[in-house]
This record gives sequence, structure tokens and C-alpha cells, in this order.
Amino acid sequence: MINIVLFGKPGAGKGTQAEFLKGKYNLVHLSTGDIFRFNIKNDTELGQLAKTFMDKGDLVPDEVTIKMLQSEVDKNPNAKGFLFDGFPRTIAQAEALDAFLSSKQQEITATIALEADDEILVERLLERGKTSGRPDDQDEEKIRNRYQEYNEKTAPLMDYYKGKNKFYPVNGIGSIEEITERLSKVIESL
Repeated sequence: MINIVLFGKPGAGKGTQAEFLKGKYNLVHLSTGDIFRFNIKNDTELGQLAKTFMDKGDLVPDEVTIKMLQSEVDKNPNAKGFLFDGFPRTIAQAEALDAFLSSKQQEITATIALEADDEILVERLLERGKTSGRPDDQDEEKIRNRYQEYNEKTAPLMDYYKGKNKFYPVNGIGSIEEITERLSKVIESL
């Protein structure tokens, strides 16, 4: 079983690459954003709970996020592995994920970070914002704020995985195919 955490700033290409990787390696793609939206839309018990926090503008507590993720893992008992996208975002979440996977005799195989220069990513998002309809992709100040938050919260997480020898940076600039090839080389070397 192969379990990968995919990191990257907004616009780095995580979603695009996750589509290729899940197909190529037969992984179940678990995007916390998608899981939140599904649970809220379908009015699940966890979705209702998450919504109470989101409606107040608060972050959904780790325990709620982790329960949603555990539920998704449990729905896929025959999976060959998981591709975690958007989770973990903090060391506490990484520790909780490690504990949960350990209870299933599994572990994170690798953490792969798509790295790219902020200026290139800002241009990508502003361009994407012209067609995506996402307001957070249309405001350069908001984009830069998202990067600042990513840097502050993700840096300790990178160190956490480096300490476990499970951190792999990958150049996220180039064609989709070139980046997919770089990611594949890392995965196939595991």
C-alpha cells in the first residue's frame, strides 16, 4: 500500500497532478475540500457539525476533519493506497493521521511538495481566476495572503516529515507532463 501526502501552494497544480497520480497508481484521492463539500451538501452528521463552525467563520476543528477523513478511508477497504490532498495542514493533524493509519497497520509512505516561485503562481491564479469564477483567484492581495498562511503553517509540517525521511520536494514549474514525470520518478523510487 502506498499513502502519499501531496503539498503545494494554491496554483501549484495539486489538483491537476492528483488526477494523473490517482489513475496511474490506482490511489484513492482524498481532498479535504471535496470531503467537506460532500458532507455539507448531503447533510451528514459530520457535515452539519462542520457547517456550525464554518457558518461562524471558524476553522473546522481537527477532530471533525479527522473523523471525516477516517470515514472516507474506511469506505475504501480495498484501496491500493491513498493520496491525501489538503490534509494534514498542521503537526497535530499529521500526528492524528499517523495514529489513525497505524491503527490500520499503514503509514504515510511519502510527502511530496510541488514547489514553485510565488510570482509564477500568482500569475497562474490570476489567469485561472478569469475563468474559474473563484473570487479568491482574482485578488492578488488575497492570493499573497494565502501564500503567507501556507508558508507559516506548512513549514513546520515539512520539517516534521523531513525528520521521518518522508519529504520529497518536486519542481512544480513546467508542462503538466514534465511535472507528472518528476512526481512519478519520486513515487517509483519509494
